[in-house]
Amino acid sequence: MALETMLGQDIFLVIAELEPPKGVDTAVFIAHADSLRGRAHAVLVPEMSGAIMRMSSLGASCLLKQKGIDTILTVNCRDRNRLALQADMLSAFALGLENVLVVEGDQVASGDHIDARQVNDLDVMGMLETLKKLQKGIDLAGNELTGIPRFCIGGEVNAGLKGSALEVEIMGMEKKIKAGVQYFVTPTMYEPDFFAAFMKRVSPFKVPVFPRVTLLNSVGMARFMSRHLDGVLIPEDVLDRLGRAPDKTKEGIAIAADAVKTFRGISRGVLLAAIGGQERLAMVMDQAGT
Repeated sequence: MALETMLGQDIFLVIAELEPPKGVDTAVFIAHADSLRGRAHAVLVPEMSGAIMRMSSLGASCLLKQKGIDTILTVNCRDRNRLALQADMLSAFALGLENVLVVEGDQVASGDHIDARQVNDLDVMGMLETLKKLQKGIDLAGNELTGIPRFCIGGEVNAGLKGSALEVEIMGMEKKIKAGVQYFVTPTMYEPDFFAAFMKRVSPFKVPVFPRVTLLNSVGMARFMSRHLDGVLIPEDVLDRLGRAPDKTKEGIAIAADAVKTFRGISRGVLLAAIGGQERLAMVMDQAGT
């Protein structure tokens, strides 16, 4: 069933995030994707997250599509100008990739090619407007297309912000919806009460929001994310639980599974991610009963 169709139904959706390989050996990547069959409703393929050079989201998504796995292609404006972005979108649709997540992209300075030139010819809103035009059968120069693509478009929203920053984020969310966004994903979220309040605040938009549940490998990793990544919410009780556990890997799986169960009553689904150890995503889904 297509993601766009599932978004309109009463289904708790689990989207799993799989990083493409840093190289051309795709065996492990494909094996991880195969382990998610019958568990995840779709696989989100990031586009060089952390500005770390990897196989592109377009290429890796095509590999999964060939295996019959429903994918979400990630597109950011960091690395390509408007010509290349439009070309990629036409190519994606022609190759059977209809699900797109539009993101800003991490800063080049945070990655492994710090001398790379950051393009940013378009920003996120510019990319969303580009997709809107392509779906009307014209490009950004006003030229008609031969054949019209149709995408199911997602965006990011930082549900972990507070005060005036959150109000600005919600206004941006509304603009994205008007520009064609049909669902949202958040930064890592382990605060169900905070997220429930956010969902109540944005309920008039009637658009699914999927909190990101990232598997936690260590207390140090979790604290770093909480302190340095904007909008990441990991409460002290979760850190204490992980710290007391003799087997951090096993407990990280259990903590993530419990979070998925909790979000079942709050959201339309979750985005499940791992920083390394992506083979554990299937274990989380099994424990969560998804």
